[in-house]
Amino acid sequence: MNANTSNVWQVLRSGACGYAENMAIDRALMENAPALGAPVLRFYGWTERAASFGYFQKYAAVEKMTLLRPLVRRPTGGGLVPHDADWTYSLAFPPGSDWYALKAVESYERVHAWIRDAFKQLGIVTELAPTCRECGPGQCFEGWEKFDVLWSGRKIAGAAQRRTRDGLLIQGSVQPPPIKLARADWERTMCEVASAQLGVAWTEFQTNTDFSNRVAELTANTYSQSTYNQRR
Repeated sequence: MNANTSNVWQVLRSGACGYAENMAIDRALMENAPALGAPVLRFYGWTERAASFGYFQKYAAVEKMTLLRPLVRRPTGGGLVPHDADWTYSLAFPPGSDWYALKAVESYERVHAWIRDAFKQLGIVTELAPTCRECGPGQCFEGWEKFDVLWSGRKIAGAAQRRTRDGLLIQGSVQPPPIKLARADWERTMCEVASAQLGVAWTEFQTNTDFSNRVAELTANTYSQSTYNQRR
């Protein structure tokens, strides 16, 4: 990662949430990015085993790819991602952020270089995939894209993103390597690496009534609804 200016970012530790609420929070972060005015890094988990799939994927195809249920459509693109033992995070950037100005491939590389460097600080050697490796259609962790994070020849981190006039949303999943490593240590190290390399000063995310109401609305009326998740 490269940066030469100090800036304040917010961190949101949501803990485990339901599948619909998880997508609702991420979308609300993207929608509110201009008002928030600062990037937000969110760490979260899942109260049940589930799978998310890309905004543009066909539900009929996705439901044949996995036995995991429920299935929820993400606000970002990409393919099918299982959420049964992964460490999930998201990043929301306002339009004025230098991340927002990056090309999609550049922001993809930058976020995974950040994850690679965090693992390195924890004594775990990973690398960014130099090229693509084809996988089953729409299944993110069977192969890899260029700049995915690899450990011992297998993909352990991928991401999807979406840019709108409101901001940039990155949703990422880390399938931790089968070695002794606490999630809390990884989350702490992610913040430390951003501080060291990007000059980030961290502050806790402060919610408000409007944000909470929007999350509740999206949870109830969008991401928990089969009419939305199966819309295409």
